[in-house]
Amino acid sequence: MHIGGRRGAAVAAVIGAIIGVAGCGHSATRATAAATPSSSQAISGMAGAAPSRGAACVFVKPDGAQRFGHVGWGFKVPGTGRWVYGAVENPSGKLYTPPGGDIGAWHAEGSYDRMLSEMSTDANYPGTSEHPYSRYRCTKSSTYDVSNARAMIRTVEARGFLVGVDPRTGKLTSRDCLDATYDVLKAYRTRHLTPAPKLSIPNVWVEELWGWSDSTLTPR
Repeated sequence: MHIGGRRGAAVAAVIGAIIGVAGCGHSATRATAAATPSSSQAISGMAGAAPSRGAACVFVKPDGAQRFGHVGWGFKVPGTGRWVYGAVENPSGKLYTPPGGDIGAWHAEGSYDRMLSEMSTDANYPGTSEHPYSRYRCTKSSTYDVSNARAMIRTVEARGFLVGVDPRTGKLTSRDCLDATYDVLKAYRTRHLTPAPKLSIPNVWVEELWGWSDSTLTPR
């Protein structure tokens, strides 16, 4: 569900940005999510099963941004045993950073185990958050487009950050961590990817990933 529908989610996201951090960023306390046996089994299968098939993951800081949540992404490069992963961290906490500005965007590539290790310790963006990603959800995908996803990474890293009124258009919209995650995984052609309307709340959207595995992510 969206809180109060899409309009309610948009209002709540903007309020959350005003009273705290804009859509993605730091937080005061740590929350964890319990894994079920079935989700653990599903996640363990992501590493090597069906090497010619695609797969995608969403990484979560549940208590980020005044508990509205923060997310990052990962996707499999079929036939190689490698994954591409990253996020838009927004370390300044500003509501708006113009295109080309520092929005804490990063991405990396490595094995499935390396991806989990680096996301669990914030290895690619150290010293900018009070805790690393603590939850992740994954899904296998019969469709994928690695080239298109890589192109989208370049797009989201260059387009700046926004939660609120776009100074160029005067419209209420967003270009935040959730938009980056969703746009990259949509470009990858991830199956069963729940739509993420502008100004959606990350923690609400994460719960709407129907059929995705779910587990805690601890430093490794």
